[in-house]
Amino acid sequence: MPYFDAASAAPLHPVAREALLASLDEGWADPARLYREGRRARLLLNAAREAAAEAVGCRPDEVVFTPSGTQAVHSGVSGALAARRRAGRRLLHSAVEHSTVLHAAEVHTAAGGSRTELAVDRTGRVAAGDVAAALSPDTALVCLQSANHEVGTEQPVEEVAALCQEAGVPLLVDAAQSLPWGPVPGGWSLLAASAHKWGGPPGVGLLAVRKGTRFAPQGPRDEREAGRSPGFENIPAIVAAAASLRALRAGQETATEAARLRKLVDRIRTRVPELVPDVEVVGHPVHRLPHLVTFSCLYVDGEALLHELDRAGFSVSSGSSCTSSTLTPSHVLRAMGVLSEGNVRVSLPYGTDEAEVERFLEVLPTVVHSVRERLGVPAEGRETVAATAGGGTEAAPAAAAEEPGGPGDSAASAEPAGLVVDSLGKRCPLPVIELAKAILEVPVGGTVTVLADDEAARLDIPAWCAMREQEYVGERAAERGAAYLVRRRA
Repeated sequence: MPYFDAASAAPLHPVAREALLASLDEGWADPARLYREGRRARLLLNAAREAAAEAVGCRPDEVVFTPSGTQAVHSGVSGALAARRRAGRRLLHSAVEHSTVLHAAEVHTAAGGSRTELAVDRTGRVAAGDVAAALSPDTALVCLQSANHEVGTEQPVEEVAALCQEAGVPLLVDAAQSLPWGPVPGGWSLLAASAHKWGGPPGVGLLAVRKGTRFAPQGPRDEREAGRSPGFENIPAIVAAAASLRALRAGQETATEAARLRKLVDRIRTRVPELVPDVEVVGHPVHRLPHLVTFSCLYVDGEALLHELDRAGFSVSSGSSCTSSTLTPSHVLRAMGVLSEGNVRVSLPYGTDEAEVERFLEVLPTVVHSVRERLGVPAEGRETVAATAGGGTEAAPAAAAEEPGGPGDSAASAEPAGLVVDSLGKRCPLPVIELAKAILEVPVGGTVTVLADDEAARLDIPAWCAMREQEYVGERAAERGAAYLVRRRA
């Protein structure tokens, strides 16, 4: 069964498996002890630290191992902010950081600190100029991922690092997604990563703090890992993680495999919009990870799509709200302003066979068609959708066009009454489907108002307008949920 979710967890690397089994016999003792078994364990731990430091591009004494990548990020953020309390208490981060960074930022603000979130463009990339403009004397720390975990977009780490160095502000880089493909460039101050992203065993994180970076570890401390990660080290797992990372760096293996996978991903990026109507491929077309591609399908329920792909033998991921426990759209897709429903993330592990990608491209159109058909959406696209207009529309009451409040209210309140689509109580993509059915029932220049209380509608209705060349006028508050006003342009 093809596994296409390496961005969540890569399959265990064969070298990691061998190192794990071998070190279970040699690395079980306490490395802090002076007797023979302890010394042997200490030698294994030191060798793993040296291998990891070489792969990261720093000194061995700058690297500590943590119980997870999440713990590495939290420790890095809290330690850097605490050490720079006198300089300021402002945390700067992009809007598309991993939720781990966002949670760390919430802890910081709850303790009296402040945070500034940097917007990204439609590809998910931060502008270095925006970072420069946001840096201020009270900025204590900047957090920037090297590459996005949902859409693969690479960030301008080198440019941002230079700006941070000039301002005297440390930069923490979340390198969880990019480290399997090579060292992170630029003069970063702190770096966090997670072993299960590169084929190491789960339960091993990595935190590097460069010499000269002020750092004050927070929380419980002991004598282990330079006081930055308390508790008995899981030496067999650490050794396996370092061994697999070193194996990825050996010779030209990484560069060769990256180039091969990039070609497969390029094929997916090109062929999916050709094979499936109404698809948006998201993420930067050039500055991106070699193995990851994300696309969203109009009029498709993300959870149903993932289940159908799973039944067809493909393991993929999604940023759609219906696939998460929060029932809210992915904060990454929301920040980018792209379609969230029907979202599919394909992230190819090392060694993915080209034939598996070709079979995925063969299966996908049928799967999307079946999901759309189940929702009452013909697969041909917007014209057929509009031709099947039916339930969910009614004549707009005069009061409906005059509701106050909400973003875009001034523009929306002046619009003439048109059709109202009542999608209250319905989850996306149903509000979008009903909008598509209703739009051609009004003349060019006419309006359709969609009433919806699903949070995803706030993202997907404007995204639908951009894809379908219709005008998104704005959003108004409604008695329940919100009223989204769309003017027909085509």
